[in-house]
Amino acid sequence: MFTKIKKRYIVPIILSGFLFVGMSFSKDFFEIAKQIEIFTNLYKTVNMNYVDETNPGELMDKAIKSMLADLDPYTNYFNEADVVKFKINNTGEYTGIGAMITRKEGKIIIKEPYKGYPADKAGLKAGDEIIQIGDVILADFKEDASQLLKGAKNAKVALKFIRQGKTLTADLVLDEVDVKAVPFYGKTNDNTGYIVLSQFNRKASQETQAALMDLKNKGVDRIILDLRGNPGGLLGEAVNICNLFVPKGEVIVTTKSKIDKHNVTYKTTRNPIDTEIPLVVLVDGKSASASEIVSGALQDLDRAVVVGSRSFGKGLVQRPMDLTYGTQVKVTISRYYTPTGRCIQALDYSKKDANGKAIKNDEKNFTAFKTRGGRTVYDGGGILPDVVLEETQLSAIAEALQKNDAVFDFATIYYYKNPSLGAKVPQLTDADFSEFKTFLKKKNFSFDTETEKALKKTLEAAQKEKIDENIKTEYQNLLAALQKSEELQLNKNKAEIMQLLTDELIKRYQYKEGLYAYYILNNSEVKKATTLLNNPNEYNKILK
Repeated sequence: MFTKIKKRYIVPIILSGFLFVGMSFSKDFFEIAKQIEIFTNLYKTVNMNYVDETNPGELMDKAIKSMLADLDPYTNYFNEADVVKFKINNTGEYTGIGAMITRKEGKIIIKEPYKGYPADKAGLKAGDEIIQIGDVILADFKEDASQLLKGAKNAKVALKFIRQGKTLTADLVLDEVDVKAVPFYGKTNDNTGYIVLSQFNRKASQETQAALMDLKNKGVDRIILDLRGNPGGLLGEAVNICNLFVPKGEVIVTTKSKIDKHNVTYKTTRNPIDTEIPLVVLVDGKSASASEIVSGALQDLDRAVVVGSRSFGKGLVQRPMDLTYGTQVKVTISRYYTPTGRCIQALDYSKKDANGKAIKNDEKNFTAFKTRGGRTVYDGGGILPDVVLEETQLSAIAEALQKNDAVFDFATIYYYKNPSLGAKVPQLTDADFSEFKTFLKKKNFSFDTETEKALKKTLEAAQKEKIDENIKTEYQNLLAALQKSEELQLNKNKAEIMQLLTDELIKRYQYKEGLYAYYILNNSEVKKATTLLNNPNEYNKILK
């Protein structure tokens, strides 16, 4: 009897389930097929009938990239040339000149030469503008010029560059560049170790473990792990770094997706190095992705005290997928969640404001979660530190000065005016700050505040409508008032700006390694972390 009931009711239910799934799939498939047919016909019609010659490849490239741009910044299409140019080597090794370079207003600028590598050996400095590579004059070169600085080991590259108005030349010999995940570690005092982890490449956990073991052998019994400015990298390395401090079998991060195979729980798989050593993790607004996995997991497991400011909030997971003809798409497939279930992602790209910008989660909508020990933590995107420090949050004026390279450009001028400081820490004075403000006025630096942008748009509209003469006086008065307000902001944030200038100058004289050595004794966040670790009662009070 029961068998008959099963056949009579359960089988139809299962069949109707398949029918529903089939109908749903059929509906989606029809809609996709319909849109592809519309697009194909439009594409052919435009290419065949447009008044001028078109480039079908360029049209398609722009169409695809524009379509994906509406989703999130991380879902990207790579055509054949892109795949060749931008394939990421996660080992941290490449063959090149050993320098960070940037493109600014069509110019190729050396941002930071790495100590002991080809650019440094050839005498290149931060601020140098490269104008010619081999026979290629960059003013006439519209492609990615950085590719001209890569090649086989020991290949020679002739450069022409501008420094302080003078045109100079240099010959470089390309070499393997090993970008360290841990560029520095040391001791802030006799028993407190300090490890800088700058990226999550394939050597990240190996280098972090080596630094940890060396510091422990030197008598260290507490650790500061600095993840400030770390943009992330390999998920597996984030799990392995947590594994240094937590036991085997602990859940570190979970990915959730609409596709079952992308729903994965990542656990530690190895025996730890030290599950008891007191640990502080430093984060800031530029700590993202894998940095947030590490800080979030160690916070949820009550294994570390997180210090600094809320992290970036990059909790979207991408996977590259090969397409036809050597092309590739990198697709956002899931989201990251910490062990307590907090979503790391801050911006909701499915919801846009009036300006088309993704909406950030409102604090009133944050959800409370409990750590393993019962502490309350919140989601909302990014990791909110246990100890929030104001100094890790840049003021709007300081952020603008960095974004517009005002700090970088002034440091270049200062460096050549004071070439012999060497290992000394630059001692900036009130006169230097006044000179910096004069430099800003002379260069007419834009602070890009919302008020300034709106004022510029008003003038542009007035010029188009040919009524700018009628509002000229009012505009100049508003501009003068705005500039006065900006000067007040500069003075108000003087200490912060002077510190940014000092940090940039230390890199000019002593490279990045010198800056980290300076941080050990002078950086306020590192000092706060050291003080906290040296006060067991305060440290344990936060965790328990």
